[in-house]
Amino acid sequence: MPNVTANGIQIEYDTFGDRSSSALLLIAGNGAQLLFWDAEFCELLAEKGLFVIRFDNRDAGLSTKFDEAGVPDIMAAIKGAMEGKDVAAAYSLDDMADDCVGLLDALHIEKAHICGASMGGMIAQVVSYRHPQRVLSLISIMSNTGNPNLPQGRPDAIAAVVAPPPTERKAYIEHNMNVWRKIWSPGFPFEEKRARTYLEKSYDRSYYPQGMARQNMAILSRGDRTASLSSIKAQALVIHGSGDPLIPVEAGKDTARVIPGANLLIIEGMGHDLPTGVWSEIVTAISRHIKKSTQPILV
Repeated sequence: MPNVTANGIQIEYDTFGDRSSSALLLIAGNGAQLLFWDAEFCELLAEKGLFVIRFDNRDAGLSTKFDEAGVPDIMAAIKGAMEGKDVAAAYSLDDMADDCVGLLDALHIEKAHICGASMGGMIAQVVSYRHPQRVLSLISIMSNTGNPNLPQGRPDAIAAVVAPPPTERKAYIEHNMNVWRKIWSPGFPFEEKRARTYLEKSYDRSYYPQGMARQNMAILSRGDRTASLSSIKAQALVIHGSGDPLIPVEAGKDTARVIPGANLLIIEGMGHDLPTGVWSEIVTAISRHIKKSTQPILV
């Protein structure tokens, strides 16, 4: 896979489709590599006439790591954030949003449709209000606004996600299989083979849990983004699962309420993942959203 220097770091990326088509930037969630966006899913989007770009966020996959920042105490940071204290972080969601724009610069793409899932959705939101001139439209999937008054995820799901994973390959995979079972879509069969293959590839490509911890700090340090989100001018599509145990569906409803004119798609039975059973619906929704957002406004 190719890489570029962007925003002062190295970013590993991959593309699908015709470069002359409208660009769609896919942003992965906390600790996830570009592998989160299955190649088959990306191909489905490319078949809709899109130039699809997936990449490794900073501190994940093969992009630049921030080892010198050390490993933060996540539980202490969560406790501090809940008490209203400031959370110090090695970098911010703003920095990660700037990475996205830096990647577009390196690829000579003036504007793109920006799509993110979970933490990636937060970054996509920040790109949309921080760099509005670069955004054709926004797609925020299973994400939130940072509003502390919203219902929180299930304690067992949160505990599973933030628990330090084992270092040994087999133990790491089994640990994360259990995590996936906790956050999986309750309305869809658990995809054992797909989940295991994904975790094996992720471990072999880049085992780096400390990056996930620092990305968590970036989320916690940013806090409530509601006021900034209300300034977004791009047409937005918010997608959320009705059965999300990690970021409850109320967060998706709140996101759609805060962003002016946003459309909301709630997928029954979807959790904090993208099971293959929802791919067709999501790809169709994104394609329709993009076509609608690029149509000229008749006055």
